[in-house]
Amino acid sequence: MTETNNILVALDLTDIDTTLIEYASFIAESLQVEKVYFVHNIKKYEISELFEEQLKNLNLDEIIGDELNEKITEKFTAPVAWEVLISEDPYSESLINYIVDKYVIQLALIGNKNKSRGTGSVSGKLLHLLKCDMLSIPNNAAPAITSIWAGTDFSNASKKVFKVAENLQKTTTAKVKAMHIYSVPVQFSPYIPKEHLDSKIESHLKEKYVKFIKKIAFDGDLTSEIILGRDIGIAEKLISKAETSGVDLIIVGDKGRNTFSSLLVGSVTEELFNQDREVPLWIVK
Repeated sequence: MTETNNILVALDLTDIDTTLIEYASFIAESLQVEKVYFVHNIKKYEISELFEEQLKNLNLDEIIGDELNEKITEKFTAPVAWEVLISEDPYSESLINYIVDKYVIQLALIGNKNKSRGTGSVSGKLLHLLKCDMLSIPNNAAPAITSIWAGTDFSNASKKVFKVAENLQKTTTAKVKAMHIYSVPVQFSPYIPKEHLDSKIESHLKEKYVKFIKKIAFDGDLTSEIILGRDIGIAEKLISKAETSGVDLIIVGDKGRNTFSSLLVGSVTEELFNQDREVPLWIVK
């Protein structure tokens, strides 16, 4: 597994910044990273002409930089080097992508905002753009990990998920559960009784799980659960169940392939990413 040496944290001067800084501090110390880069993009073109006259003599870069440095000094307690990067770019996603490449970032922390305060279009674009892992943090998420759900469809792509979970378990002693949500192929349902179809597929999946776990050689404690995802959307069901189960972190791959599962397929991962969540979501690239 690629070690997490450098972390990027995207800040936007809203109330979620405090959550991101505190969570970054926890992750940086847990994973013993080398450096954390806090990034803010000033979109001057969005400043109304009404204030252009009042702001023309102000050095916004310096003012915002001082504000962020003060807040990070207060909230970031990990014994890890950090730096604030301020820029003015018309496209925040291109700026963040540039920094990820330039500073060899392995993990980017992004805020998961409530849709009532915006759709998070920038973070949605980053999901497709960035080559590094992404950790989407909802506001007020506690900086702690005691329970992890690792999504799998038993493909080679999902092996990476368990390497991240294994590493986090070693540093946080969190419990890890392998989660598989399957949907019965609808084209079979008119011909096979539901109870027979469910039991047959579940038996098949349990056999696949046993073989998969042996193959990945997970070095730690691991439990598993298989869930039928027919009633509601897979992403919605996973999030709902995770929140009621007190899970601290969900880890999924950015893609996957399996006839009976959609958990790691790109569209479902994107749905998980865009949902309003109380649980942080780590997407492994």
